[in-house]
Amino acid sequence: MNLSPETLVSFLNGLPPELMLGAELVVCFGAVLAMARLFGAAGLYVYIAVAVIGANMQVLKAVDFAIYGHPVALGTVLFASSYLATDILAEHWGRAAARTGIMIGFAAFLLWTVLLVLTLGYAPLTPEAAGEDMAWALPVQGHLQALFLPQPAFFVAGMCAYLASQLCDVWLFDRIRRLTGERRLWLRNNASTMVSALIDNAVFSVLAWVVFAPEPLGWEPLVFTYILGTYGLRLAVALLDTPFMYLSTWAVRTRTSPGPGVPA
Repeated sequence: MNLSPETLVSFLNGLPPELMLGAELVVCFGAVLAMARLFGAAGLYVYIAVAVIGANMQVLKAVDFAIYGHPVALGTVLFASSYLATDILAEHWGRAAARTGIMIGFAAFLLWTVLLVLTLGYAPLTPEAAGEDMAWALPVQGHLQALFLPQPAFFVAGMCAYLASQLCDVWLFDRIRRLTGERRLWLRNNASTMVSALIDNAVFSVLAWVVFAPEPLGWEPLVFTYILGTYGLRLAVALLDTPFMYLSTWAVRTRTSPGPGVPA
């Protein structure tokens, strides 16, 4: 059996997008719990960094779902899972730990951007220098540029939206917890995520696709594809992450100690 990456991608392309979305949701939310159980707060910090970088790459791809009349940009599930991670940090380690996770995500994306600039800064191979043995490397510069050239604008837009929405999420989560105590975990988890998700969608979409875009989008695709299109999905994801939020209590209390020097 041919198990090459091309074969796997071709197989996945043949699946309904809704099925792929469900699989991504299970993988992302399950990974949040696994990282919390295995590594505690440190594992969630790592997950947030990966989710922020990955979501800002996924957003370059739009997919046509049968349940919605407009193409929808990806990145929603992966980025939404970072809210689950920060809510778990706020619930079990406190507001300060959640804010630390947010700033680690910001620093990770900043460092990733700097490293990509340095990578692209190296002059690419010429066909003469590459020869036959290194001919495979000739398209790499173009592939990296296709992924990265939108990133400077996305970085500013994404980080403005990320900081505004995530800090709002943690603040609102903490305020509801102060009012309800240990009760109504579902309320603080869902309410904080739903409000902050709308802030994130609106800020990012306006900055990335209008303010910083060489060819600004019209208001119809901006609103229906990028703001409301993904917001409806994020509302559904926020509700679906509630069982994982409750499972986080089990994950945190039963995990193995990560060892000295790692936050518990």
